[in-house]
Amino acid sequence: MLSIESLQLIELIARTGSFTAAARTLHRVPSAVSYAVRNIEEELGVVLFRRLHRNVVPTEAGQHFVNEARGVLNKIEEIRRETLRVANGWQPSLSIALDNIVSSHRINALMADFYRHFDNVELIVRIEVFNGVWEALATGRADIAIGATTAVPVGGEFCFRDMGAIEWAFLVSPNHPLAAAQSPLTNEVLATFPAICLEDTSREIPRRDTWLLPGQRRLVVPDWQRAINCFVEGLGVGYMPVHLARPFVESGRLIEKAIAHPKTPSPCCVAWYGQKTPPVLRWVLDYLGETEKLHAEWIS
Repeated sequence: MLSIESLQLIELIARTGSFTAAARTLHRVPSAVSYAVRNIEEELGVVLFRRLHRNVVPTEAGQHFVNEARGVLNKIEEIRRETLRVANGWQPSLSIALDNIVSSHRINALMADFYRHFDNVELIVRIEVFNGVWEALATGRADIAIGATTAVPVGGEFCFRDMGAIEWAFLVSPNHPLAAAQSPLTNEVLATFPAICLEDTSREIPRRDTWLLPGQRRLVVPDWQRAINCFVEGLGVGYMPVHLARPFVESGRLIEKAIAHPKTPSPCCVAWYGQKTPPVLRWVLDYLGETEKLHAEWIS
């Protein structure tokens, strides 16, 4: 069975162009190198080198062998390096689950800063909604979640960092029948119009709605941008996070209304498995900062 030393020897001879030069590099005599090559050729059943007067040249089969040997040797070296990194807490990738509720401009900044800091770790960013964030953590699709809301619906040894609370604004279009209605709006009045809801990305654990009254029709959309379009077009009513709704309310494209039974603020947090914290995850946690910074940058 071919050994790593055999691969290294054939690659070295092809690179130096002679048994003598390879022997000199290995601090061996040329006859020992020639003997070793003959043994390898006999084991393979092919001739790897054409012996010339002062040098050797790979045969067609020999060149194929050299190319493959270089690939194997490079892979072995890569395995060695990555094994040492793993032993020191390195991991080849980090997956972050972001609730659709957080500010998008911070996502772009995080990705850019991450890749400036790490040149050997892949960053995988997943956008989830509501319990989809917790499911991503529970199933291992994500190493850390940013913007997870409400109580933890799954078991596990999670660590948490408070991000403050999400404030909600109840919105209608200026052209909607409720725009001029007297506030506060009652549930009986609201239930006659479709509720604009985001689709929870969870598949295994129970899903949540943004806001829904008993017997009310839903208009389900995949993200807040689609929700904004539906609000502006007057297709329904419902809630949006204040920090996402503010520009549209200030510009007059949407109207915030008071209702009789308002939605309470939603606790929000960063969450990750506490069993181990590799260096790349520690860097992200340090980058995100504590509660005040998290709230100001991601949900304010």
